[in-house]
Amino acid sequence: MHTVLEELSANMEQTPEAAKVPERSIDAFGRAYGTGRRKESVARVWVKPGNGRVTVNGRFMSDYFGRSVLQALILQPFSATNRLGRYDVLCTVRGGGLSGQAGAIRHGISRALVEQEPDLRSLLKSAKMLTRDSRVVERKKYGLMKARRSFQFSKR
Repeated sequence: MHTVLEELSANMEQTPEAAKVPERSIDAFGRAYGTGRRKESVARVWVKPGNGRVTVNGRFMSDYFGRSVLQALILQPFSATNRLGRYDVLCTVRGGGLSGQAGAIRHGISRALVEQEPDLRSLLKSAKMLTRDSRVVERKKYGLMKARRSFQFSKR
């Protein structure tokens, strides 16, 4: 008679270590997909090997995002993994403002890079680029001017 412990150890021996490593998830065009979210923005991002061109809603990144800070934010996953200029990015983003959209694209690129190269997961996770930034705008409260701003108090 086998005990439960012997059955568990037998099952553990049968599972190979290679099965635990995640596989690449690539479509027919050689692209990896990732969805990014930040504030009210949602970005659909496709990453494929190329020369570093980033297209946002059919426009070049420099045309869509005028501020260099936002452009640097989008390219952070590539610079953190030393993959700058190796991948082309095609993305569509909706909702929110430019800052939220840039954060959503960054999140989507990070997720797509992990789909393209699973080895980069630990690097991007330690840089906190795979975690969705859950901060959103606080709602306006009744009797106040804004979320926390109150009307000016007058003694007389």
